Amino acid sequence: MKYLFPEKFWWGSAASGPQTEGAAMIDGRKESMWDFWYSQNPECFHHGVGPTHTSDFYHRFKEDIQLMKETGHNSFRTSIQWSRLIPNGTGEVNEKAVDFYNQVIDELLANDIEPFINLYHFDMPMCMQEIGGWENRNVIDAYVNYATTCFRLFGGRVKYWFTFNEPIVPVEASYLYDLHYPNVIDFKRAAIVAHHTIVAHAKAVEAFRKLELAGKIGIILNLTPSYPRSEDKEDRAAAHIADVFFNRSFLDPVTKGVYPRELVEILQARELLPPVEADDLEVIRNNPIDILGVNYYQPRRVKAKETQESENAPFMPEHLFDPYIMPGRKINPHRGWEIAEEVIYDIMIDIRDNYDNIPFFISENGMGVEGEEKFRNDAGYIEDDYRIEFVREHLQWVHKGIQEGANCLGYHMWTFMDNWSWTNAYKNRYGFVEVDLKNSLKRTVKKSGRWYKQLAENNGF
Repeated sequence: MKYLFPEKFWWGSAASGPQTEGAAMIDGRKESMWDFWYSQNPECFHHGVGPTHTSDFYHRFKEDIQLMKETGHNSFRTSIQWSRLIPNGTGEVNEKAVDFYNQVIDELLANDIEPFINLYHFDMPMCMQEIGGWENRNVIDAYVNYATTCFRLFGGRVKYWFTFNEPIVPVEASYLYDLHYPNVIDFKRAAIVAHHTIVAHAKAVEAFRKLELAGKIGIILNLTPSYPRSEDKEDRAAAHIADVFFNRSFLDPVTKGVYPRELVEILQARELLPPVEADDLEVIRNNPIDILGVNYYQPRRVKAKETQESENAPFMPEHLFDPYIMPGRKINPHRGWEIAEEVIYDIMIDIRDNYDNIPFFISENGMGVEGEEKFRNDAGYIEDDYRIEFVREHLQWVHKGIQEGANCLGYHMWTFMDNWSWTNAYKNRYGFVEVDLKNSLKRTVKKSGRWYKQLAENNGF
């Protein structure tokens, strides 16, 4: 084999509770913001498909975990739903939820699959959103209580914990770009949400360490490196600022304990800094993560700003740079995203050189395809050679980064099985396993899942 990976490398995939569990309003679970938004505006979701049923992992987890084993998993990341475990946001714990998550963890361990548990995957309980969501500091306290409850209930068996998945996404999608509920467009409020999320993360890390559990705690960030159109000073400055806003705004405080100086200066000059309480910066500074999850899909390409915004236009990060479409770029024709495998190596080297080579793993990387059923072969399964090629080419660069000293511990694909994906619902399929919505959610392993098993068994290719 040309590409052999380190011993005990993590091979697996990632998913989330709200995107897979289903069982929306049974066994004590209460409404999340997604359930509420769907009940109010089903037209905002692709083909009107909401979060009610998803892939029904809640009832089929034993079958699904066997399929994980069949596809070579030695690790798997999912999330606990706050709205299932503590349905009122605070207070009484739902014992039926405790039983469900205990069974999932036990089943994973019984099949030699290490559970990686994330605590928040965009799924605010609606009762928390009703009091202001992450704009309300009371929600920080409620989240830390929820996190501590999870650590106490499951920390004896779960060794890898993550506070948030892609915390910048709710900031962008819900408070800047009108993509997700509550559909706010207000940078000042977005900055408050971001700061409160980071404080909540740091306080959860602090709570985890006080319990002295045998495990590691971290966060999962979607890192999207910014590349300039050219080596001109103005283009390079634009790429740097884009990186500060979309990567370092979260990466620096969770690893170095401080916000990027440039970010603070830009917001301060525009009177957009969020209110900071006395111990906020101290708790952020004193609680760096043990491990980092890195989600990577595509790069961001930018150029110097060519058209200035109106003086009265509400501030947005894009007022400081323009997007740039690179000629000749490689595209996923089924999804429209750029494919740039070498960027995953750049991320790894950046972490090695600028973030103390903190232990990390590729926590998401994947290829979405619309209309994937057209690739079904005569044997009845989807022949997704394009996904195998995608994974193989990214792993070549992951291998190179490891060979050059990057402290990468594993690779998780998004995702194990086709699942519901927010407003896109089931439009784009990412799984190693097909979920047939027209045939009782029947599961069928795709060609990529069969290949992934060989990859994991050989620990390389």
